[in-house]
Amino acid sequence: MTAHAIMGLIPRPLQMTGRILFEGENLVDLPPARLRAHRGRKIGMIFQEPMAALNPVMKVGKQIEEVFRYHGIPGPYDEKVVELLGQMGLPDPDNLRHAHPHRLSGGQRQRVMIAIALALGPDLLIADEPTTALDVTTQKQILALLKTAQRDRGMSIMLITHDLSVVAEIGDSMVVMQHGRIVERGTVADVLSSPSQDYTRSLLAAVPRLTRHHTKSDKTGDAVLITARGVTKTYVNRSGFLGPRRVSYAVQDAHFTLSQGETLGVVGESGSGKTTLARIIMRLLNADSGDVRMEKVDGNLLTMKSAALRPVRRRIQMVFQDPFGSLNPRSTVFEIIAQGLLAHGIDRTVARRRVAELLELVALEPGAADRYPIAFSGGQRQRIGIARALALEPDVIVADEAVSALDVSIQAKILKLIEDLQHRFRLGLLFITHDLRVAAQICDHVLVMRQGRIVESGPCSKVLFSPQHEYTRLLIDSIPGRNLFAEPALDRSHRS
Repeated sequence: MTAHAIMGLIPRPLQMTGRILFEGENLVDLPPARLRAHRGRKIGMIFQEPMAALNPVMKVGKQIEEVFRYHGIPGPYDEKVVELLGQMGLPDPDNLRHAHPHRLSGGQRQRVMIAIALALGPDLLIADEPTTALDVTTQKQILALLKTAQRDRGMSIMLITHDLSVVAEIGDSMVVMQHGRIVERGTVADVLSSPSQDYTRSLLAAVPRLTRHHTKSDKTGDAVLITARGVTKTYVNRSGFLGPRRVSYAVQDAHFTLSQGETLGVVGESGSGKTTLARIIMRLLNADSGDVRMEKVDGNLLTMKSAALRPVRRRIQMVFQDPFGSLNPRSTVFEIIAQGLLAHGIDRTVARRRVAELLELVALEPGAADRYPIAFSGGQRQRIGIARALALEPDVIVADEAVSALDVSIQAKILKLIEDLQHRFRLGLLFITHDLRVAAQICDHVLVMRQGRIVESGPCSKVLFSPQHEYTRLLIDSIPGRNLFAEPALDRSHRS
């Protein structure tokens, strides 16, 4: 809201009081035409969700051109656009400018947003959660890009983030906000090392750290719930109608087992195949080949017909990454959670009682059942998603980036909730994340994926603290603020 106020983007009917001084001018009192002239030329902004901020039907090069055209910069623009995209570290910028946003990865879309914001060389860049939900290597690249642009252009950056590790990596000074008020301010070093406010201390305590997770010692003899062998998924791309076929592996020859009461983490960069593997296990995608077996189920889950698969589905449920996109906005919370129960023949009265129990289990009031998803915060919506996954009393839950878009305090609560529920019901948990700190906090075993292949696997304490593969070491080295938010012995263990 503070950033939107600076940009003059406060939505109606909200009203603003006070002053915002920029180069001696009060932005609050500027006429609309004068304020529009500032946007882009004097003040640039990177929005949190690049896919929502970019026009989905316009090629990215044309969207960068739009900035030049709007501010009366004479063309031709092709050379300017290619140069900007090249400065952002994007591959083959001359061809990439002709791509639509959906053809780019999350990190590439964020770089396009940065190119748009920097096109006219603003004095101030507002970066609103520019690395939220990005994997650690892409996050490191984006932060390095922002620091390089700041140094080369001599501009100021106002960075908005819920990740204090990012603040430690890039910030000089910082302010901490709670309930719309600034509760603490100072240099980054002072605030992070000696916070004066309880709220700041609670934020610091909630930051996931790369510390050793105590692996459960009582799993000897626990049933193996899922065994996956040779799971492979390919996509065929063709450049043009008669162009050559290119086969790319989304998942290649994946093997793993998941036992009762175990948390198996799957980590890696965006595009490494983590979500594809999860969706194959859930039978939301069809694999090209492979064998997936489940305890007390005869046959390969990947080749089962729908009728045979139906009773299996209630034993394996999923918590999706986007807690809003995965909930039907036109359904009440009761309808969302009870849908599986009703589909499996549970009486509506019984389902109503079961939903009330589930809401209490995830720390929501029973009255929430009659409300719609829009009435809840992101953390509350994720709790609803967890309640839906638990409704059919599954043996396995697949959590796909279930906490990646949440602030650190809500993230810590959701992780604690997931862990408590897993202990209580002895669930097998397939936990997908790009955040190695979260994996270290919750996982017993870890699979590291790169370009569709599992390049390293083993106990979490071994993989993350004595990594053998260079890619795993790269992921660990890319964690922002790793030295500040890490186990003291990590560096010695890692380097040995």
